[in-house]
Amino acid sequence: MQQLLRGLRVVEGSAFVAAPSGGMTLAQLGADVIRFDQIGGGIDTNRWPVTDQGKSLYWHSLNKGKRSIAVDFRKPEGRELLSELICAPGDDAGLFLTNFPARGWLSDEALRAKREDLIYLNLTGDRHGGNALDYTVNARVGIPFLNGDGKTPLNSALPAWDVIAGQQIALGLLAAERHRSRTGEGQFVSIALADVALATMGHLGYLAEARLNSEPRPSLGNHIFGTFGFDFECADRERVMVVGVSPKQWQALIEVTGCAEEVATLGSTLNLNLALEGDRYAAREALVELFKPWFSMRPSANVHAALEAAGACWGPYQTLKQLVSSDVEASIENPLFSMVQQPGIGELLTPSQPLNFGALPSEQPNPAPRLGEHTDEILADVLGLSSSTIGALHDAGVVAGAP
Repeated sequence: MQQLLRGLRVVEGSAFVAAPSGGMTLAQLGADVIRFDQIGGGIDTNRWPVTDQGKSLYWHSLNKGKRSIAVDFRKPEGRELLSELICAPGDDAGLFLTNFPARGWLSDEALRAKREDLIYLNLTGDRHGGNALDYTVNARVGIPFLNGDGKTPLNSALPAWDVIAGQQIALGLLAAERHRSRTGEGQFVSIALADVALATMGHLGYLAEARLNSEPRPSLGNHIFGTFGFDFECADRERVMVVGVSPKQWQALIEVTGCAEEVATLGSTLNLNLALEGDRYAAREALVELFKPWFSMRPSANVHAALEAAGACWGPYQTLKQLVSSDVEASIENPLFSMVQQPGIGELLTPSQPLNFGALPSEQPNPAPRLGEHTDEILADVLGLSSSTIGALHDAGVVAGAP
């Protein structure tokens, strides 16, 4: 990790993907992110994927580099303890992110009474505070009908809106912290998962297209809307995705397949200028038929080598197992990754954050904590509690350490 945010302290109360990934991003940039959980774990402590021994790879992957405190916040003493932690003094403290409901002891009013300049970021499902997950939001914004055959919606395995929301959370906290450092003002920052999706659909022109154009965007399978791109099967049944967006990429595809004359003839026949993306899109089906024989007559290894040598834009279709077993980009050959010993699980191929800051040396990413691993440390260092007071909290079942 490159420690640009060293010294900044963020308290996180979270579950699922978006909020934990926002905290993880900050932790991987060097912030001290303290995650609190119910003693014994919360709703996502054992969420899939899991190891053969039932340990959640999901939880450990999204909590890398954080510190963990386990507190029974069903008890008044636990709620008071966490309120003090969230609002602990310090110029670089008083930042709180959560997707828990902002009410009761976690209301902005209750916490701000303890620290006026608190920065409180709250993620909700929709802007009304309603319940939503990536899968329900994605269904609502229309993407599954573009993935499928146009009749039967097809969900995505990637929770894209959660991932984007996580980055927005990290950005929002840093923006609010900059505002506070200049003005002294804290604030309540709200963000809704549904609004993240709707904003993205607007930024990419999907909403304007649907409102202004008479024809709806079609479902295209593995074609790419507005340009040329498709997947081709090689002689050994392996497949590659090839894209011709830029003029250079398009020319590389024509040259490597030896189809320059056929492409020129096709453009003339269809009265299209295939140097233009939109015209290539209009001719997509015919272009696929032109290029298909070149791929089908060659094994994938030869296809890969030829595409690479030509400077084409392409990628192999491969399974997750193939990715981690044979692709050097998903290995320690890539500086993004290190082999990290994860307590309770073993050695894991672990990514740092993909930003690489040239002014700082690279460091190995830190593993996720064991649940409650830093309970005593946090109580002593952040809240200044004595060992006898901490012991009494353990005896009362208000806090717990790592099992």
